[in-house]
Amino acid sequence: MTLLATPVALRTAPRWSPSDAAAMSAEFEGCHPGEVITWATEEFGSRLCLSASFADTLLIDLAVAVNPDIDVVFIDTGFHFAETLATVRRAMARYSLNLTVLRPAATAADIWNHGADTCCGSRKVAPLERHLVANADAWMSGLRRDDSPQRANAPIVDLDLRGLVKVNPLAGWSTEAIERHITDHDVLVNPLSFEGYPSIGCWPCTQPADPNDPRSGRWAGSDKSECGLHQ
Repeated sequence: MTLLATPVALRTAPRWSPSDAAAMSAEFEGCHPGEVITWATEEFGSRLCLSASFADTLLIDLAVAVNPDIDVVFIDTGFHFAETLATVRRAMARYSLNLTVLRPAATAADIWNHGADTCCGSRKVAPLERHLVANADAWMSGLRRDDSPQRANAPIVDLDLRGLVKVNPLAGWSTEAIERHITDHDVLVNPLSFEGYPSIGCWPCTQPADPNDPRSGRWAGSDKSECGLHQ
């Protein structure tokens, strides 16, 4: 009898502790995001991905300057604004992105029948979870401390709930520095940003908001402030 070998994926990356992440985060305070991206690319190689919402392409613009082939992940919930999908297409044309589009299961929950928390969990968190567990040791996000009071202390390097390294290169960048970079480098911006939407999610639960409180238009009228991706 011949036994067939079963392929097994072995993860050889070292495990990071919370203290490791905290020390690295402190080391990057005050650094340009490009330095953080360069470190993450060298440290994790092809096991690093970038999660993008396409409210703009700032993090993408910085990341592809370091690694043009970085795995850019977009979670297509099925409820994005047309303007967001158009921004994805524009970014593909400009950067020739190595883009992975994640989609929820056909039976995924929706906001009307199951509520916002379950909808986000089914359409955002679960698809990203599957991708990261299978493909990544670390991932980058565009999370910023200026986004909301809840994010005011966001670290530049952190561990997520899976124990993966989560890198937030833009965390410490000011709104002024970001706007300057966007203007100087002609960074693509979602058109909704010019129509009173400083934070852009899915159309059923995103409204125009005060630019001084960008995320106040997300799940307006409820106490929900995060979709679950950054918890």
